[in-house]
Amino acid sequence: MKAAVTKGLGQGFVVEDVTLAEPTGHEVRVEVRASGLCHSDLSVATFLGGEFPAVLGHEVAGVVTETGPDVTQVRVGDHVVGSLIQYCGACVNCLAGRTYLCERPETTVRAPGEAPRLSWNGEPVWNFSGLSGFAQEALIHENQLGVIPEEMPFAPAALLGCGVLTGAGAVLNSANVRQGETVVVMGAGGVGMNAVSGARLAGAGRIIVTDIEDGKLERARAFGATDVVNSRTSDPVEAVRELTGGGADHVFDFVGARPVTAQGFQMLGRGGGLYLIGIAGTDAGIDVSALSALTYSQKVQGVYMGSSHLKRDIPFYASMYLQGRMNLDDLVSQEIALDEIDAGYEALKDGTTARVVVTDLLR
Repeated sequence: MKAAVTKGLGQGFVVEDVTLAEPTGHEVRVEVRASGLCHSDLSVATFLGGEFPAVLGHEVAGVVTETGPDVTQVRVGDHVVGSLIQYCGACVNCLAGRTYLCERPETTVRAPGEAPRLSWNGEPVWNFSGLSGFAQEALIHENQLGVIPEEMPFAPAALLGCGVLTGAGAVLNSANVRQGETVVVMGAGGVGMNAVSGARLAGAGRIIVTDIEDGKLERARAFGATDVVNSRTSDPVEAVRELTGGGADHVFDFVGARPVTAQGFQMLGRGGGLYLIGIAGTDAGIDVSALSALTYSQKVQGVYMGSSHLKRDIPFYASMYLQGRMNLDDLVSQEIALDEIDAGYEALKDGTTARVVVTDLLR
């Protein structure tokens, strides 16, 4: 099969003929129909590093074509979405429903010494996060797959397993936003827009989006923001406190730059919570006044993958999309071919481009 191989830091994505093993155990062979470009993959390919060569890509949607002998949760013909959440299903956190905090995520990939899922020129290829979606086919543990209705298009479906789980999940699961509460979304990128969608589903009374680009803020209005603030031209803390009458109930930081995070904490009202999702650099973080946090009962919480349970949440968001209650179509700015991934990431540098999805797998 063809796959976009990353051979080393900064070497881009090159389409090569790669061998995919036969499924064993709980593995599922998926014919990839769409694979989203996420900045996390680009970070691995350009500066974070890992094992090379590698096949990256973790926003996968496709059709099940074959299953291993122990698979019970999906069947051939199912339309599925892959997720970064790797869970064993048997540890304390999994049994408590906190699969995103699984203590044994390594059970979803092949153990050292076993034949690799992917190989190129006879050598092992890194199976990134157990997914490796920048390919015509993928071999994925059934615990990493959520089943979706067949009528859902694959391009928006690919976004469900990462950006949607993270953005909407932060609002609905991590913060448990309630009807009438005030929400601030800092950063009007694709994941931030999913947070806006989540806030609408929760019935938030006011949804305020801050960013430094007017084009992104206009998009935020289209997604359902009640108010937008350009933090380049005005003081976002002052604006939010005025709009909310003293401070927000929930602030979601999708930027992850230290000065922005500090502003997020200052936007909180009594009993408010700041949720950290984005990381812009290694110095990301916040210094919190214990006196303020104690006096006003405020909290700061890190959020991984929207505190999601993918088996529950992926079908739920697919249902919301099909009912017209969640806008995913406007997040798909471009559809590209497997050999255009480098150009796709270049396009994402333009603030008007929300997400790019590979839908031409060169078959």
